[in-house]
Amino acid sequence: MSIPVTPDGPGSQGASTRPYLIRALHDWCTDNGFTPYLAVVVGAGVQVPIEYVKNGEIVLNASFEATSNLQLGNEFISFKARFGGVAREINVPVDHVIAIYARENGQGMAFPTPSGAASAGGAAVPAPDAVVAAAASDVLSRGLRLAPPPSDASSPSDEVVAASEPPGPNPGGPKPPALKRVK
Repeated sequence: MSIPVTPDGPGSQGASTRPYLIRALHDWCTDNGFTPYLAVVVGAGVQVPIEYVKNGEIVLNASFEATSNLQLGNEFISFKARFGGVAREINVPVDHVIAIYARENGQGMAFPTPSGAASAGGAAVPAPDAVVAAAASDVLSRGLRLAPPPSDASSPSDEVVAASEPPGPNPGGPKPPALKRVK
């Protein structure tokens, strides 16, 4: 008896691992009492409050306490959340999630920016290999630190960065980045 090889069967690439990793890290955060945050590049198919988007990205609190009807599917992540006291529907294609991490310690995982993703202004969001490689290297070495956009597109105060170490004195070096809360 032979096993037929189909496009979704043995020998094919199979489904993306991103939704499975997102669910696993969300579970890990929840099980350990951490708050799971999703960093999302805003583009086609992303339904978020546009007034909270900065530099084509938004960070969402995906904890069960902050959301209702949370669905972490293979294609979309959807839930209801309050922004400024107003309930909003959130729909995010899984391939637009560029990171999931714990608010409290910055540990998590970064993913490559989707090619052809559009920012809030309609322009394509670049995903240079150096930025993706730096984010992946940082994830593997110390937890998670989201790399700032390339070039002079933003000032340091506009960056959304998750610190991989607890804040404190840093003798002989610059002050470590801190998590900027987006409410």
